[in-house]
Amino acid sequence: MPMKTIIEPFRIKVVEPIRMTTPQERALLLEQAGYNVFLLRSEDVLLDLLTDSGTSAMSAEQWAGIMRGDESYAGSPSYYRFEDAVKEVFGFEQVIPTHQGRAAERILFQTLCSPGDIVPSNTHFDTTRANTEAVGARPVDLPVPEGLRPSDPAPFKGNLDVDRLEALIEEEGADRIPLVMLTLTNNSGGGQPVSMANIQAVARVCRAHGIPLYMDACRFAENAYLIRLREEGYADRPVAEIAREIFSWADGCTMSAKKDGLANIGGFVATNDPELARKQRNMLILTEGFPTYGGLAGRDLEAIAIGLREVLHEDYLEYRLASVRYLGERIAAGGVPIVQPPGGHAIYIDAAAFLPHIPPLELPGQTLVAELYLEGGIRGVEVGTVMFGRRDPETGEESPASMELVRLALPRRVYTQSHVDFMVEAILDFAARKEAVGGYRFTYQADVLRHFTANFEPLYDLGV
Repeated sequence: MPMKTIIEPFRIKVVEPIRMTTPQERALLLEQAGYNVFLLRSEDVLLDLLTDSGTSAMSAEQWAGIMRGDESYAGSPSYYRFEDAVKEVFGFEQVIPTHQGRAAERILFQTLCSPGDIVPSNTHFDTTRANTEAVGARPVDLPVPEGLRPSDPAPFKGNLDVDRLEALIEEEGADRIPLVMLTLTNNSGGGQPVSMANIQAVARVCRAHGIPLYMDACRFAENAYLIRLREEGYADRPVAEIAREIFSWADGCTMSAKKDGLANIGGFVATNDPELARKQRNMLILTEGFPTYGGLAGRDLEAIAIGLREVLHEDYLEYRLASVRYLGERIAAGGVPIVQPPGGHAIYIDAAAFLPHIPPLELPGQTLVAELYLEGGIRGVEVGTVMFGRRDPETGEESPASMELVRLALPRRVYTQSHVDFMVEAILDFAARKEAVGGYRFTYQADVLRHFTANFEPLYDLGV
């Protein structure tokens, strides 16, 4: 008889205590943080779902690799083991380490883009968008229509709309588009995967017009496993082989190894273009470090090299996606609207549908984030008007985002099923009293990436 229960494919060797807090304590802490959960101390959070970036629990092999890490400034053997792992998994010839993914994005866009350029994507995430705009280029999101319908169960809602890409090239001209960026999985679009068929179609359009195709590869293994589960012709293919096929269609990639690298820090730019790599290495030296460490310690390079191989273990990926799916299915069964179907790294609650009495410009996602912390000490993140809305610099008028989501990102190899059951109980307990809550407004916001440091105030009595 086949096993029905999917267990964690690891044993717990070291534990870290969680500090328990009361709702009254959390109300005071949230007020002191300007009602922005980014500004809370992590020790005041019971279950931290703010991000899956850099929050993984590393394996015994990774910790052993850290002890082996060589800290030579130039030519460290740790770098060459890291380079070999990236070449093996992704297939690119030029590998440039960086301290994290946003540094890789900065180097990529500063070497490829000029003011007035256009960078299409399935959907840019926050730092990708900010780094594009920082060089004077314009990010353009081209999600497929079903990607903007949270309840639609389409299997590959992370896809890029190929027809709109062709129309954009025709309208603007290929010479204004220095690259197309495809994010795997589509984080801003609910953590939804991109199909192999879509990757191939986008690549063919890019090649026909001489436009490089780059991928944001931070969750590549989860995307590859979802292709295996959902796309015809891939059910019997090894995940590592699917991943290599994905990147065979690209000219290069950026990666935050803090996600599917299973490491706590690090990233890289990779390409097959030696001349571009030369420019990028020169820029790396200016701001990150020598090309064989790129702002990282040798021990971190070792951890990434091991993590890139471990993340492709199929028992791990089965458990990883089952954990995320379990959370989504349990709260959806309790009437909480989520982005369907569950993706690979997070569950996204549709805050607009969940709190329809709160207008978008009163920030329903921010309300939900605050209330989940008050209810159960759970820290999520708003992916809606706070993160992606726009404020007119002259009038101060706000424009809402296309979706109002709250992301609950599960760190890798950190929480057990009992933790997830606690999350479910807290979310459903809030759902029972949701009609009593109201919205929020900004009291402070920065001009760029405002969600990290903004302050808010509630427009209702929290009742705590």
